[in-house]
Amino acid sequence: MIRVALIDDQAMVRVGLRMILEAEDDIEIVGEAADGADAVALVGAHSPDVVLMDIRMPGLDGLAATEQVIAAHPGARVVILTTFDVDEYVYEALRVGASGFLLKSADGDTLVNAVRVIAAGEALLAPEVTRRVIERFSGRDADAEDAPATGPDGEYVPPPEAIGDLSDREVEVLQLMARGMSNQEIAAELWVSATTVKTHVSHILTKLGVRDRVQAVVEAYESGIVIPRG
Repeated sequence: MIRVALIDDQAMVRVGLRMILEAEDDIEIVGEAADGADAVALVGAHSPDVVLMDIRMPGLDGLAATEQVIAAHPGARVVILTTFDVDEYVYEALRVGASGFLLKSADGDTLVNAVRVIAAGEALLAPEVTRRVIERFSGRDADAEDAPATGPDGEYVPPPEAIGDLSDREVEVLQLMARGMSNQEIAAELWVSATTVKTHVSHILTKLGVRDRVQAVVEAYESGIVIPRG
């Protein structure tokens, strides 16, 4: 069973999430909280596999709660629930260790899939939302006047200082991760096995000093390994 904690200050939102998730045979709700302080205590008491965390709550907000949860329980998997357009703290939540974010407008199938993906140890990367987060908070402009360097095939070439210890193949894998591709999709794109991709991803996380794919992609945009597409 996938054990899930629901954190949102709106009771009706929690009811809706519970109804959708408990309809699945492999998911159970282990607790609910209406503020960040109770969320931290809940995670400590029940060790859920996935925490669905609202950002805007009274008292301790979702950002501070996420930071405290990750600090106390490094293996915790927190998914930020957001309307995005009004949640200016989403980017910071990813930086402090959230495993992804989910729009509150998402349908039931998307919610269930997100919980399963996160519980399996993956990160929730919605390409279109990832781009909006990065563009809004990294200060990068996809339409900047200074054109990025490109290679003979017209592909973007990251500056050497951004790449660091990453190999050419690892840079390629990271750029595909930034497009929201799964290991299987990357394997098909590069004509290699999923096991090989998994090894590359592990090396990327280690070299970048990050805990999961979401933080790797954030780091890729911040460092210039990847740039927002116009």
